[in-house]
Amino acid sequence: MGTNATVTPGFNGTWNGTNTPPTSFTLNGTPCTGSPATGQPPTSSAPTPSQPSGAAWTSSDQWGTWTNGGYTLYNNIWGSGAGSQTIWANSYGNWGVTANHPNTGGVKSYPNATRNVNRNLSAIGSLTSSFNVTVPNGGAYASTYDIWANNHAYEIMLWMNKTGPVGPLGSLQTTASVGGHTWQIYRGSNGANEVFSFIRTSNTSSGTVDIRAVLNWIRNAGWYGDVLVGDVQFGYEITSSAGGLNFTTNNFSVSYG
Repeated sequence: MGTNATVTPGFNGTWNGTNTPPTSFTLNGTPCTGSPATGQPPTSSAPTPSQPSGAAWTSSDQWGTWTNGGYTLYNNIWGSGAGSQTIWANSYGNWGVTANHPNTGGVKSYPNATRNVNRNLSAIGSLTSSFNVTVPNGGAYASTYDIWANNHAYEIMLWMNKTGPVGPLGSLQTTASVGGHTWQIYRGSNGANEVFSFIRTSNTSSGTVDIRAVLNWIRNAGWYGDVLVGDVQFGYEITSSAGGLNFTTNNFSVSYG
């Protein structure tokens, strides 16, 4: 063939017989059967729990509890119309939940870690807590402290972050900086106890709170006296989390003296 010449390849052949369908077909030596290969199950649209493999404790029970290091963890699924929820924990300071609650009104659950103080406010020299969380962008919830005084006569809530259509009980009293944060402060009642809600003016996923300073602020406002401080709880007050949302407490502790 000369320089710069061209050629057009072709194919000549003959065939006879019957063109029957194949009984099997393989790709790279693997049979194509129309089903996933062994060990490769179909993907699922179900939410993936955030719990790590080998967690020290897990529970899907409505009132599941676990005690560790002087703290008690609670699954606490208690709202009307609640869905499902699984809690896991490596320790009192490292735990989380996968919650699947419908997009309806009303709080469905409050999974939390609790430390009992059981001292009168005047006898507490210090009471602080630190936390670090990873929370979803969707749903409706608050990451909040829940502090109980005088055998549940008073409930003090410290909302560190909130997402979706959620809000505190009662009416706005004032805005104040106390305990290392700036809050909008609400006062109300749920019919069983007085509720003082401190709503942080901007969301945060980590920090330290001087709880004693907050409790003394309430006392100085004349809303209660020298109360007996009971449980200090921290967790997630969840109103809705349809489809399954993950809440993780990376670190949490309460110190008092």
